[in-house]
Amino acid sequence: MTENPFFVQSALPYRLPPFAEIREEHYAPAFERGMAEQLAEVEAIADGADAPTFENTVEALERSGRLLSRVTTVFFNQASSDTTPGIQAIQKEITPKLTQHSDAIHLNTRLFARLKAVPAEGLDAERAWLLERYVTDFVRAGAELGPEDQQRLRSLNEELSTLSTTFEQNLLADTNASAVVVDDAARLDGLSEDAIKAAAETARSRGLDGKYVITLGLPTAQPPLTELTDRELRERIHRASVERGVRDNPDLVIRMARLRAERARLLGYGNHAEYVVADQTAPSTRAVTETLAKMTPAAVANAHREAEQLREEAGFDLEPWDWSFYAEKVREARYAVDSRAMRPYFELDRVLRDGVFHAAHKLYGLDFTERTDLVGYHPDVRVFEVFDEDGSPLGLFLGDFYARASKRGGAWMNSLVKQSALEGTRPVVVNNLNITKPPAGEPTLMTWDQVNTMFHEFGHALHGLFSDVGFPYFSGTAVPRDFVEYPSQVNEMWAVWPEVLANYARHHETGEPMPQDLVDRMLEAQKFNQGYATVEYLAATLLDWAWHTFEEEPADTLEFERQALRNAGVDLPLVPPRYRSTYFAHIWAGGYSAGYYSYIWSEVLDADTVEWFKENGGLTRENGDTFRRELLSRGGSVDPMTGFRAFRGRDPRIEPLLERRGLL
Repeated sequence: MTENPFFVQSALPYRLPPFAEIREEHYAPAFERGMAEQLAEVEAIADGADAPTFENTVEALERSGRLLSRVTTVFFNQASSDTTPGIQAIQKEITPKLTQHSDAIHLNTRLFARLKAVPAEGLDAERAWLLERYVTDFVRAGAELGPEDQQRLRSLNEELSTLSTTFEQNLLADTNASAVVVDDAARLDGLSEDAIKAAAETARSRGLDGKYVITLGLPTAQPPLTELTDRELRERIHRASVERGVRDNPDLVIRMARLRAERARLLGYGNHAEYVVADQTAPSTRAVTETLAKMTPAAVANAHREAEQLREEAGFDLEPWDWSFYAEKVREARYAVDSRAMRPYFELDRVLRDGVFHAAHKLYGLDFTERTDLVGYHPDVRVFEVFDEDGSPLGLFLGDFYARASKRGGAWMNSLVKQSALEGTRPVVVNNLNITKPPAGEPTLMTWDQVNTMFHEFGHALHGLFSDVGFPYFSGTAVPRDFVEYPSQVNEMWAVWPEVLANYARHHETGEPMPQDLVDRMLEAQKFNQGYATVEYLAATLLDWAWHTFEEEPADTLEFERQALRNAGVDLPLVPPRYRSTYFAHIWAGGYSAGYYSYIWSEVLDADTVEWFKENGGLTRENGDTFRRELLSRGGSVDPMTGFRAFRGRDPRIEPLLERRGLL
């Protein structure tokens, strides 16, 4: 295939992948040639006649696999954002091959010997750190195991990659199939007019003209439960949410947990959590366990108090599908805040341009120009060129904001091109959200949670865009999992910063700003329901932890889940985990296994950093430049906590987080 667009470097600005030219049949040949090319490059490095140096070994490894990198980033972005049966078939075939390919590199004894022989003397800090990271990665990948153990490790890795792909595809299919179909618009009482129109449009797109379809988001709690007055419909939606994956995924979950535990033991660790945490910022599994245990009792007590308030409001014993509805009632009564009344002030394009981009301009001097001449991987994808304050080009930002049946749930950031001085590349990053698309010509009105998520994901995007490192290995968000959420969580603070909020929270029809009394009540209400929010998060975190620290191998997925929640003290019937085991994509099909604690761990740094911004004047260029210089631009090129201390001047304090969560 001589015209495969992956076979040559993209000629588009910033090396944006040529999406208009890419077809499904290009992927498999590009993967095969890419893996073959990199293995040849690796063999040449391993068999080098010259004494090993940083340049002929480490830097050569960093330069290897460019074709494979191009096709991998584009393919897996599409597999997440706009999959097809053809893409899914390729994914099932190629994922185990990629695992085999990685093992072929990391278990190459001659290559590992050369890495260990590279002299560290005379290297600058980034090069010395890169050498150390490469050696560590090879050891963690099994380079020091004997031949028999290495062969078993290969088998474990291959099976795990296959199971993970199957879990992901099962979940997408089940989530689409579990969407709730409503025949009568009267049953949608409570939903806003734009939400009802969106449900009708979703139904029409599925060939169900005249009906209404409520699709499911990835977490357990579904946004329509806040507004729907029809209790039976709320129950249907809740049950559809919590029963996802129950048919196809329980056996996969148990098998993956067992295989991960075996792999950890093979590599010299007591369990998978120990293996994961050994390469994170958390000092030990004990430290993680103690932090979670410290937060749980107060969070549970808060949730019980909230439940009692909701029972008083409802006048009867609640079920899980009632919580959001009556929490909204109490919120309205206590703070006079109606979430439906806020939506007209959160129109997507205004939130993006006058909120997210405005904050980035004020803080970092960035400017954004939409590039309608550049094509994304789906018609809904928008491309923006990003410029620094001096007008110099920084990179490209792609926004893919709408939900569709071909996109997995949740919200995330991907890097399509990594910044590095070695390759002379500037970053190309994409943010994915899952906002229901309205009918043509109708405005996209967002919930407050969606606004917050947009700011959060753009924090990841800034981490990628500001990358200023020498080597691709360190680029952007290539930091430990329990540190990566930190910059994105910090960026959430600007969603409620008065100057930013006043700039974007304007009525989509009149342009009038959100009334100040509504703003004040909205901000005051933010601490409401924190017991529920903290417990649902902790329940998912502790469930992840249980799956990856067990001593007795689990035999039944749902029973193991029940027992794990009970043992952790978070088995509250009214507050189910944010994700149950059978649809916990973060840990079974993502990179968060034994790492979902990362959000709360990073939030310690986040809350402390928010205090720093407030102490130093908030939304100023000086503050933005400091945060960019000391943290966002460094990627993984320095030890993360060293970077935090350089920025904050000390170790983080947990008190700001405890105060934010109502846990003091």
